[in-house]
Amino acid sequence: MVVLALGVIQLVLVLHVRNTIMACASDGAHVGALADRGIADAEARAGALARSALGRDVVVHAEEIESGGAVVVEVTVTTAVPVLGPWGSGTMTVTAHALEESRRA
Repeated sequence: MVVLALGVIQLVLVLHVRNTIMACASDGAHVGALADRGIADAEARAGALARSALGRDVVVHAEEIESGGAVVVEVTVTTAVPVLGPWGSGTMTVTAHALEESRRA
């Protein structure tokens, strides 16, 4: 029973990290896609949110890509994931996209 309980706690920790960095990447992509913002704003927003939520270092990369004639902001966030309880270190990477607003007035 103890092993089962520890397994469930481990699953909850990993899902928490995944959901948190996914939300941070998504928010960063949406900020970077605004007409008056750019890639640097996307990276700054995603990084600040992830660091404050998780209390650990994260690696954030943002870029503009063209997809089907539209410009898309892509934000990738990578961070350490607890492998054994709160200890150990695996890594997890998530990517979020947002369609860039038109800069035309």
